[in-house]
Amino acid sequence: MRILIDTNVLFSALIFPRSKPAQALLYIADNHKIVLCDRNIAELRTILQRKAPKFLPDAEMLLTEMSYELIPAVNHAEKLIRDKKDQPILNAAIVSDVDIILTGDKDFLSIEMEHPKCMTVAQFLESERLKK
Repeated sequence: MRILIDTNVLFSALIFPRSKPAQALLYIADNHKIVLCDRNIAELRTILQRKAPKFLPDAEMLLTEMSYELIPAVNHAEKLIRDKKDQPILNAAIVSDVDIILTGDKDFLSIEMEHPKCMTVAQFLESERLKK
């Protein structure tokens, strides 16, 4: 599966390396394909600069070392989302035919959509556990 990792999951995985987001990121790297939107990467850098600048070098290392598919943000709306800054990311996921958007963002999670499916880290880890 191709799984788009939202900014909040990347941020949590970086700041808390033993957290569920970090576990999910490692699991996805081993079992699925990580997809990142260029907008998420820019957003991650901005948030880290503001909230946790000491983690910026770790983020750059992660982005250099981690294998992922980079997709561009898409400005035309495929399906509307409440938060306008999330719209290009949602559009990119739809246009790029991503299977899952992994996020903690309530705006994404409130969208009723079959594909891509929006899931929390806990929902994703549980669904993967049940498959085994």
